Formats: sequence, structure tokens, C-alpha cells
Amino acid sequence: MSSEFIKSLCALDSLKVSISGVRGIFGNDLNLNDVIYYCRNFSRLIKSKKCVVASDTRPSSNMLSNIAVASLMERGIEVYNLGVAPTPVVFRESRKYGAGLIITSSHNPMEWNGLKFIVEGRGVNESELRYMIKERLFSKEKIGTELETNSDYLDEAVDLIGNLRAAPRIALDVGGGAAFKVAPQLFKRLGCKVKTINEKPGEASRGPDPTYDRLQDLVRASKKSDIGFAFDLDGDRLVVVKDGRKQAPDVTLGLGIAKVLEMRYKKIVLSIDTSVAIEKFIREEGGRVKRSKVGEANVVDLMIKTNSQAGGEGSSAGFILPKFNMCRDGLLTSGLIASMVGTRQFNEIVRFMEGYFQLRSKVNVDSRFHKKTMKILLKKMERQFSEIITTDGVKSIIDEDSWALVRQSNTEHVIRISVESNNLNKVKSIKKQVSKLVKKSYEEARRSRNY
Repeated sequence: MSSEFIKSLCALDSLKVSISGVRGIFGNDLNLNDVIYYCRNFSRLIKSKKCVVASDTRPSSNMLSNIAVASLMERGIEVYNLGVAPTPVVFRESRKYGAGLIITSSHNPMEWNGLKFIVEGRGVNESELRYMIKERLFSKEKIGTELETNSDYLDEAVDLIGNLRAAPRIALDVGGGAAFKVAPQLFKRLGCKVKTINEKPGEASRGPDPTYDRLQDLVRASKKSDIGFAFDLDGDRLVVVKDGRKQAPDVTLGLGIAKVLEMRYKKIVLSIDTSVAIEKFIREEGGRVKRSKVGEANVVDLMIKTNSQAGGEGSSAGFILPKFNMCRDGLLTSGLIASMVGTRQFNEIVRFMEGYFQLRSKVNVDSRFHKKTMKILLKKMERQFSEIITTDGVKSIIDEDSWALVRQSNTEHVIRISVESNNLNKVKSIKKQVSKLVKKSYEEARRSRNY
């Protein structure tokens, strides 16, 4: 779905609406009327008339949660409220109730917030989003009820992960987010020795997105632990820190893939921006790979269509195991990875991926200029590189081990750049070259508007 179509239907250009959810700065481009509007429209997709609801630990989450619950109840929905809970927990519970709603803005800064919608255990797809966006008339409904509920997530995750060989020492940086209780409980249930950092809800010594933060506290703690894990505010993203070294986001996905290959799962979906090292590793182990557009929902959609057994996207450190959860599940993934520490497959995938270098960055671009900037950029990249793929954004294949991808964000006012190569100097050079092209394209797009 084009972002221009979405933005044309949004009240404000700054409000970000996509299959990832509705997001914006609360009190600026996201307000209470937006919450009411989208929750009312979402209610039409809830066939079961039941919905599980939870929120992360942002300052505005409690207020938005109350409005969201009331809006669903107004439409006759029976609401099961988990309170504060990570996104993967809500996805898992939504399989029981038929639908789920999370008040979160995931990895965005604390002043942001939003809504993430779940139907039948998965995020909404593009056709469902189109249906939700349209303004509709509603008939009067019998008011729904609100009930507090608990989750069986921990029991089910422990059953899947199984016994850990030893009692590994685990350092957890929950970032003051929604995983502040669940993550430590999971590892204690698995018999691990746990050290928790930033465990107070809503407070942290680092930013909300561990993929971009230096994670200095966790880096130090990991030197005295067997492995360290960092979660974002809603607990779906996971970053691995080993022996005082923060691993690239793709390593999280690579380790999850290595685990399922050991389980003899061979059909894998990877987003177009995921490391080529993971694809090569899968093929060497006898697996098959399909490439999807970037985005959790796009990966899930292709997994469903191809009956694939696992997948994910490297950029968000997101591993997806659909038999358990049709979303990035940082909690489950951390447990699966912990079960591999010290094993052959753990060391093999890390060593394999150490031969590749990924750089991901973003250029601030007003979303009003996204489409024009990308159009100009495509022409520039076609002149610079011989092979171009436009499945999602603009991707140039430089050689079998090197590529660059440029995409407009549907959740932020930025254009994202992902670059990879098996040569560090080369990847730096490619990133610098592509970044300049994006900035020049943005300048030209802005000048063209003034004429």
C-alpha cells in the first residue's frame, strides 16, 4: 500500500498509519479522537466480539488505553485487559480471543504512542487497513464489558523452549518497558541466573530502541554473564550482547534461524533488507528462502501464503516462529537463543555472520516529500548501479556479497538506508555514497515544490 494513499486519508500528514499500526507524537499529531476513530473502525474486524488489550509503559499509555477500551466497549466488544504487557504476549493471547489491541509505539521515542491491531493472531494486512481507514456510520450496539485477565504465555513459552543444558547467567536490559516482569520471570522459570537492568517501568538509562543504542550498561554486565539481551519498550525487538560486544540486529534473526534449522524447519521467509549471510547459511543447511517486503506483517503474510515455518527481518532484530506467534517475539527468541549458548550451531552462525558487515542509518526527510524523493533517487541509483530491485523501495545489488536498500519509513519522518558487504571499507563507502544520493534527492524534491 502506498504511503500517499494512507496519508491522504489521515487528518494530519504527521500521523503515521500503516500495517504496523497508528503512530504519532501524543498531543501533537496523535490525539484522543484518533484513538476513538481507529478503535471504532477496528471493531468491525472483530468477528468474535472479543478483544484482548494491553499497553506498554509510556507516560501516555494508561490514558490512551482507557479511551481505547471505552471505544471498543461502545461497539459491543468484550474487552479482556492485561494491563501492561509485551506485544508478543498480546499476540499469543489474541489467538484465544480472536483479536488484540496494543497501545504502543514500539521503538519510537517516549513522546510517541499509538495503536497496533491484531486479528486472528496476526497483524492487520493491507486490505484490512484500507477497510479500517474509511469513515463509516455505526448503528447503536449493546455496551460491551471489560474484564481483567491473565496470560498463559510464560507456561507455553517454557514448554516450547524446553530445558536449558546448564544454568546460564543472563543479563537482561528491559529498558523500562513492558517486558520488565515477563522477561526476568521467563529466565527464572528456565533455571537461569538473572541480572536485570532498567527494571523500573517507564525509566531507563538508554533509549527505547536497542538496535540503535550503545547499551553500555548491558555491555558491561554481559562480560560477567554468558549472554545479554536488550528489549525495546513493547518487548518484540531483541538485541544480543555477548562477551561485552553488541551484536548486529541481523545476528538476533540469524541465531533464531539457526535454532529452527536444528529443529529441521527448512522453509524460511526473510525480508528484503535481511543479511545475505543468513540466506547463504540457510541454503548451506539445505533450507529454502523467499524474500518479502520489509515489515513484520509482510513477512507474516508471505509465510502464510507459502506455508513457511519461520522467518523474520534483520533490520528490526525480529525472528518469527508462526506456530507460536505470528509476530516478532523478542521474549521467545531470547529463550531459544539462550538454549543455544555454547553449542556448535550458536558458534557457527555467529562466526559465519562475522564475515559480513551491515550498516543501517536514516536520513531525516519530511514524509510529505517521501514519494518525490524516492522517485528522484531511483533515477540516480539506476545511473550508479547495474542491478536494481524495486519490490520494496530501491535495492541495488552490487555483487553477490554487497547490496544497498533505500526505503521510506511508514512509522517515522525518515528514509532508511541499509547496506551490507563482506568488506568493511566497502560497506562504509557504499553507505556514504548512497546517503549522499538520498540527501541530494531530498534537496531536489524540496526545490521542485517551490516552483
